[in-house]
Amino acid sequence: MIRHLVLFKLNDGVERDEPRVAAGVQAFRELGGLIPELEFWECGWNVSDRPIAYDFAINSAVTDAAALQRYLEHPAHQAGVAQWREFATWVMADYEF
Repeated sequence: MIRHLVLFKLNDGVERDEPRVAAGVQAFRELGGLIPELEFWECGWNVSDRPIAYDFAINSAVTDAAALQRYLEHPAHQAGVAQWREFATWVMADYEF
């Protein structure tokens, strides 16, 4: 299995309650039911007020590298990424477990 983790940081001046952010969150919340390669899917807002914290997180899992690639190329994933690219930056890690 491969764990796929992504942490998003909203760009300066962007607020969680903006319509475009809400649309991006909804797009990612729906991915778990749209992409068959996803064995596990959860996402949500950070609840910590620590200054080093990111704003939003995705925690997911796929069976192998081929499944990860299919997930990354899936049109629904690409559409969500395109939305988030407008208002956030992110870091990610993929690791086997």
